[in-house]
Amino acid sequence: MDSDLKVLVVDDSKLMRNFAKNSLGALELKNVTEADDGVSALSELKKEKFGLILSDLHMPRMNGLELLEAVRSDAGLRNIPFIIMTLDGKREVLLEAAKKGLNDFLMKPVTVSSLEKKLKKIFPH
Repeated sequence: MDSDLKVLVVDDSKLMRNFAKNSLGALELKNVTEADDGVSALSELKKEKFGLILSDLHMPRMNGLELLEAVRSDAGLRNIPFIIMTLDGKREVLLEAAKKGLNDFLMKPVTVSSLEKKLKKIFPH
């Protein structure tokens, strides 16, 4: 995995953003930008290029599914790998997300090892 990979972490919880950032750092991924909801994330995505989006499912203003839809409907963004983090892994929600182009999901609490497994699946080299 490329240590220069630019990651956008989207979560309304500062604690979760910090945890995700620290977990990514433990995996040698230190180029991390934070956003506290989908609206802020879209703003960041318009400013710079990212190689991965790690987003919470439930957030105010624009949730993870809505963000996923917005990203997949934008030709310049649609190929960015997208992982949703969630506490409630409701099958129907995850199936809907998969149909909308979700690459993978992580159940909270997220661990460094679970994050590493998902990243190795998306970035096999």
